[in-house]
Formats: sequence, C-alpha cells, structure tokens
Amino acid sequence: MNAARQNEQSIFHTFFKYVSSNVLGMIGFSCYILADVFFIARGIGADALAALNLTLPAYNLMNGIGLMIGMGGAARYSLSSTRPDSDTHRTAFTHALLLAALCALFFSFAGAFCSEEISAILGADHDTIGYASDYIRILLLFSPLFLGNNLLLCFVRNDGAPRLSMAGMLIGSLANIVLDYIFIYPLGMEMAGAATATATAPVISMLIMSVHFIKKNNRFHITKIRLSLKRAADICFLGVSSLVLELSSGIVIIVFNFLILKLNGNTGVAAYGILANIALVLTSVFTGIAQGIQPIVSRHADAKGKHVQNSIRKYALITSLLLSLVSYITISLFSVPIAEAFNKADDPLLTTIASGGMRIYFINLFFAGVNIIASAFLCSCDKPKLAFVISVLRGFILIIPAAWILSSLFGLTGIWLTVPVTEAIVCLFSFLFLFRGTHTQIVQST
Repeated sequence: MNAARQNEQSIFHTFFKYVSSNVLGMIGFSCYILADVFFIARGIGADALAALNLTLPAYNLMNGIGLMIGMGGAARYSLSSTRPDSDTHRTAFTHALLLAALCALFFSFAGAFCSEEISAILGADHDTIGYASDYIRILLLFSPLFLGNNLLLCFVRNDGAPRLSMAGMLIGSLANIVLDYIFIYPLGMEMAGAATATATAPVISMLIMSVHFIKKNNRFHITKIRLSLKRAADICFLGVSSLVLELSSGIVIIVFNFLILKLNGNTGVAAYGILANIALVLTSVFTGIAQGIQPIVSRHADAKGKHVQNSIRKYALITSLLLSLVSYITISLFSVPIAEAFNKADDPLLTTIASGGMRIYFINLFFAGVNIIASAFLCSCDKPKLAFVISVLRGFILIIPAAWILSSLFGLTGIWLTVPVTEAIVCLFSFLFLFRGTHTQIVQST
C-alpha cells in the first residue's frame, strides 16, 4: 500500500512540475496579444482595437503552424525515446526545423507584399485597414522568430527542462509589455509599435532557452539529413490538432466579426475583441495543462505505462475544472471593470456589450478545458486521428453553422452562446474517446 501511495505521489509530483511550469509559461505567452489589446485600446482607440481583433486570425494561423510543427516534432521525439539511436529519434528536431523554415518563408513573403489584401479579406474597412495592415505586415515579416520560438519551447520542454521553457515564455512576455508601453506612448508608433514589441518577445525567449545548449544539456541536435516527406508528414499529423485548435480560433473570430459587424458595427467588434483576447489568456491555461502532460504521457505510451496515463488524465481533468470555476467566478464578478479597462472613450455601449457577453461566452471554459486536454492526451498516446476529430468538431464542423443559426434566432446573445453550446457538445465526444478509446493497448510508433 505504501509503495502504491509513493508511486502515486511521484506521478503527481511529475504532473505538477510539468503542468505548473507550462501553465505559467502559457499565461505569459498569451500576454503577447493581451498587452497589445490594453495599450492599443487606451493609447490609440476603438478603431485600432477593432483592427487588432481583425488581425488575430493571421496570428492564429502563424502560431498554429508553429505549434503543429513543434508539438508534432517533440511528440515524435519523445515517443521514439526508447530507441535513442534510431533514425526517427535523431532526426526529429532537424526535420521540424526545416519545416518551420519553409513555413516562415511563406509568411514573410505574405507580410512583405500582401498585408493590405490580407487585411481586407479579414474584414477591415476604410476606418481600420491602415491599422490592420501595419500590424499584419510586421507580424508576418517576423514569423521566423515566432516559429523558431514555438519549436524550441516544445523541444526544450520535452528534453527535460520545463522550467527553462517557462522562463523563456515569461521573460519574453514581460519584455513585450514594457516595449508595448514605450513604442505606443513615448515613441508614438501606434500599431507598428505594438506589432514590433510583440515580435521582439520571441527573441528574448529564445535567448533564455539558449542556456539549454550552452550548458550542453540538450539531447537533440541539428543533423545532416535528406528531407523525408514521410517524416515531415508524420510530424505534421501528430501536431495537426494543435494547428486546428489555433486555426479554429481564427476562423471563429472571422465568422463572429462578420456577424457582429452586421448586428452592432465596429463597436460590437471592439467589444468582441475584448472577449476574444481575454479568452486567449484563459484558454492558454488549458493549453498549458495539455502541453505539460504531453511529454509525460508520450514517455509512458505503452501497456506498462497505463497506470501513469490514467493518473495523469485524472489530474489534468480535475485541474481544468477547478481552474474553470475560479476563472468564471472572477469574470462574472468583475466583468464591468474589466470591460471599462479597455474602453478609452468611456463608451457605455461598448462596456454594456462586452460585460454582458462575458457572462454568457465564458461558460465555455468548463467544456473547452476538457476538449483541449482530451485532444493533447490522445495525440500523446499516438492516437492523432481521435485528437483530430475533437479539434475539427469544435473548430469547424459545429461552431460555424451554430453561429449562423443562433445569431439569426437570438441576435448578439446567440453569438455569445455559440461557443458554450459547441464546446458542450464536443465535450461528450471527448469523454467518450478518453474513457473508451484509450482502454485498448497503445502501440508505440517509432
């Protein structure tokens, strides 16, 4: 009995070590955009805030690609760790790095030559297109930094240094907040300044993580390889649920922006911008839990590790539900002050729309956490198909028709209800896959 208790305590200690580091790091990482929201709202105005919300899908796509490559490559690296001399284990990092470089070239080209066209496609009008194109241009030009940072964060964490990964994210985010203030207020750079501050943060994060290499603690290296499309596809497939998670956020924002523009104009979009960016921070908590459990579950992805997997799954779900409860109570109690903090012009309509929307919209936290954790858990067990189903259901298949139907029936209230309703339905599938789909023996892929 004592041995069993000690074993369980050891599992919980490992869970706490990885998850706490990643939750703190992801909260800091999400402050990239939240800091922009606050300083843009207070320092520039509602049109700039609306423009920022219109540009979020571009950020979601770029960040999603980075997470897909980083999470997929790191997952394959951990899953193949039982055979450290295998070609799969030795070349996982290099294949992921080459993929990130190719994607960065595409994003940089788009930022240099297509920023206005992208802004117009995302819904910018004559009041917002100048702000939006400035932000997107700089964001995409610096895409190599964002993608490189995502890659290193995932591999350093899976290489046994979750606290260093956390430190990189937190210190980079703090630097972003300071630079936001300097560029927007004293230097008066407006949206270009906000984007430049955001693009500087990953540089600082990567400098912090370079300690892992300076001290020669890294077990992954750049190796001479011939790019294998099969290996590249394997990395993308393992990480695709992370891409879908980010991409779905962007698609939801695009759809919601167009629907809200028809219902409440730019004021409604600005109000949704407040909700969407607060959601980035709150969702990052669940993403931190999901990324924290990934290396633990992947290292025990065989029949002998079943007990560890079950314990990690239990701790992750309980933690998610407790944090959801705390977050929702806080949002409900302080919705008006939160809305007013982002309302430079003291527009009562903006405060009313945003504060009322928060109490409905953030019911989704109770279900979204379960869905995000389920997707990551299944991917870590080398079951990417089930993870993909969850991601696609919540990101595309259900939420888009639900938004159109509910908005036509209930107007703006229907928009706020769309995400809670969708996440609740997907949560049923998540529990089904977690507690039935994982009972069969997990075959480790190398």
